[in-house]
Amino acid sequence: MKREDDQQLWELLGRLAEPKLSPFFARNVLRKVRQEPGSFERVRLWLSWRKLVPASGLALAVIAALIALHHPGPSQRPSEREPDVVAKIDPQDYEVVADLDELLASDENNLWEENSTL
Repeated sequence: MKREDDQQLWELLGRLAEPKLSPFFARNVLRKVRQEPGSFERVRLWLSWRKLVPASGLALAVIAALIALHHPGPSQRPSEREPDVVAKIDPQDYEVVADLDELLASDENNLWEENSTL
């Protein structure tokens, strides 16, 4: 921005007092930086026993709940939950199944008869 663009702003900025820094500014900044915990200290604070024990207990409880939900107990076996395929067949379908068995048996007999004539 040029001075000619906004003369009033530049006049206002010229009237403001410059900020004064303390003679001990650099010393105070360095003291604050040194007081900050290092990366090793931050990790050590996160891995303290007060936080680690409850977090691991919670993780074990979540894992146990997931295993219990995904693997049903011995009382819920697949054979008890779903009826057998034979039990699902309607009584009307028994006739069709019997006819199918007869058809397959006659087809097998025809196969043997055809081979013997050759």
